Amino acid sequence: MGEALENRAAHVLRLVGPGVPADAALRGYLSGRAGLREGEGRQVSRAVFSYYRWLGWLDPDGSAQARIAAALAMQERFERDPGSVKAEALGARAVPAWLAQEMDLPPQYLRSLQSEPALWIRAKVAGLAAVVTDLGSCAPPALPAALAAPPGLAALRYTGAADLHRTAGYRSGAFEIQDLSSQLVGHACRPEPGETWWDACAGEGGKTLHLGDLMRNKGLVWATDRSQRRLAALKRRAARAGMFNYRCAAWSGTGRAPFGAPCNGVLVDAPCSGVGTWQRNPHARWTTSQEDVRELASVQAALLLAAARAVKPGGRLVYSVCTLTRSETTAVADGFGASHPGFEPWPLPIAAAPGACRLALWPQDLDSNGMFLAAWKRVR
Repeated sequence: MGEALENRAAHVLRLVGPGVPADAALRGYLSGRAGLREGEGRQVSRAVFSYYRWLGWLDPDGSAQARIAAALAMQERFERDPGSVKAEALGARAVPAWLAQEMDLPPQYLRSLQSEPALWIRAKVAGLAAVVTDLGSCAPPALPAALAAPPGLAALRYTGAADLHRTAGYRSGAFEIQDLSSQLVGHACRPEPGETWWDACAGEGGKTLHLGDLMRNKGLVWATDRSQRRLAALKRRAARAGMFNYRCAAWSGTGRAPFGAPCNGVLVDAPCSGVGTWQRNPHARWTTSQEDVRELASVQAALLLAAARAVKPGGRLVYSVCTLTRSETTAVADGFGASHPGFEPWPLPIAAAPGACRLALWPQDLDSNGMFLAAWKRVR
């Protein structure tokens, strides 16, 4: 698209501001541009996200169009030769300075942040082969040695050019667009048909739907969130997917669960800083602060405390966050373990190491979002 691409991306950048992150600005812009030809929306998205990936290298005095063109050139050069940018430069320019105080920054991780993210989908367990046949351009994940391939893994990396939201398979609920690391959270819970589970911070229901599918639509999944808008989106997704073994309820994150029966398992996929999504959402690198991390760690600890009350003896509690900062991962898990002697660490079924009760999923190992998991079993 040449100059038109840079102008369109510059228009999106003008929409970004307080309360309007880049991904929301993009959605708003693209939804109002029905005249875009096939593929043009994807090019605008690529230009905007490249701009935020390479922001630390761009001339602040240049025009928006010139900076966008420079970012796209850097992205193309990096994709041809990732070694063209030294690791020291990535550590200094690709992430905010405070991040080094919160987590290790190996060169492989920093390089993964500057790459285009993979597109992952999750087929229904019983319909994996049909999705592969219908869509084409799909490949299963190559899991690193630290992970044990879970039974029923129906993750596929999609490399085709189709708009998945417009495909018959998506509209019929045959598959969902869901990152690989998020799918591994569902397998880490290992729910069984007939059990009762609680997805305490369900959002729009990606993990709720996965739990329900792993349970073969038998038993019950409680899905709660503080946002009625997100719960309404969950209900629409569940209807499309043909999921019936769930109930929705609002929950503020404090006090007891909005239902009475204890659960075989509780998933606390807590709100977090989202550092693990910075490859896919590079704008967030420049809007997230270390103070945000510390405040969210307090929220996460409180959510674990509240949700743990609903676990029956012998039941499991699984904690997940799409971040790798120490304050939100090991520190939260350490705090919960020290203050809850009635819970003992529970080995994660997706970990290759026997007895591993915590697991960090790194973007460079999975070509997906970063994720941390910890699990416990209630013994009394």
